[in-house]
Amino acid sequence: MMHNWLLPENVEDILPTQAWHIETLRRRLLDMFHSHGYRLIVPPLLEYLPSLLTGTGHDMDTKTFKLVDQLSGRTMGLRADITPQAARIDAHLLNRQGVARLCYAASVVHTLPDGLMKTREPLQIGAELFGHAGIEADAEIQQLMLDALWIAGVSKVHLDLGHVGIFRCLMKHGQVSAELEADLFGALQGKDSTALAELAQKLDPAVREALCVLPKLYGDPAVLDEARRQLPALPEISQALDDLAKIATQLHGKVAHLCIDLAELRGYHYHSGVVFAAYAEGWANAIAQGGRYDEVGRAFGRSRPATGFSMDLRSLCEGLSTPSLPKGILAPYIQDAALQDTIATLRVQGEMVVIDLPGHETQRGEYECDRMLVAQDGQWITVNI
Repeated sequence: MMHNWLLPENVEDILPTQAWHIETLRRRLLDMFHSHGYRLIVPPLLEYLPSLLTGTGHDMDTKTFKLVDQLSGRTMGLRADITPQAARIDAHLLNRQGVARLCYAASVVHTLPDGLMKTREPLQIGAELFGHAGIEADAEIQQLMLDALWIAGVSKVHLDLGHVGIFRCLMKHGQVSAELEADLFGALQGKDSTALAELAQKLDPAVREALCVLPKLYGDPAVLDEARRQLPALPEISQALDDLAKIATQLHGKVAHLCIDLAELRGYHYHSGVVFAAYAEGWANAIAQGGRYDEVGRAFGRSRPATGFSMDLRSLCEGLSTPSLPKGILAPYIQDAALQDTIATLRVQGEMVVIDLPGHETQRGEYECDRMLVAQDGQWITVNI
């Protein structure tokens, strides 16, 4: 028999200690984003499906829960990613001509977990920068991500950098069909060199050789020099390599390890330029990721350069040591004006004061208080329990 209290697979409650840890970090990160000029937005949890999926590709479609709106009869979706919503807000509601910086922190819902033991309800926090096409915006977003991880307590970050523009340029130059492009994309993501060579057999020799060498162009920033020697000297590829070189220079000394991966096509279906992912010891998967996605705004009718990053606060906090809940002060249940004034003052000072309701004397230990208020010489003072 199914118990009423059972939750669906990969959906779970967050209990007080972990919830307080997550919420404390959320506040600190939003404060940090605010100090950098990123304005907070709170998009709706559900929207009409085309708005959620426009410009995001097939992957987001399969991740999105769908339902019918009882008012309009139209299909709606529970958001699986907040980034497209931020792009919609920038394109249609803010309507700024220059740079816009936005941030957010809210739950998203996935039809399937991203990995073993992963939640289907991540708490996504992130920042997006719209309106600047230069590499300066990419560098700002990446530095903001590193600052966020440092605040969270992640000091030694391994950062992977890639650029989807290289693969896109090869597909365009080789006049590759959409079907073959999808197959080549899958082979690259799986680092399957054999399949890649077979799929590329009939392509232009320069494109074929470039595709086959992409999985080998992996390593420290020196691999960019090797890429210049082995990849076609096409303007888009040269610009992509230049951008990666500039970013690598700016990040020198700021991460424990920087890796260039030219076969990394994370978010290929909506990313348009530099992509990146942060890893650290203690987490099996990327703890933060992002990239440039200039084409999503065009899908909303207003083309705007865009770059950003996001991370799942729940997953991040699972890999961090969880601090214990702050201890409180136990106050007696007495109708006394001086006591009420003392309680109010302590709460304003940031203390947690718990009223000891009558009849629960034997359960006082559950309040997790390490002090209590007692009357002494006509005043209410705090003493250790």
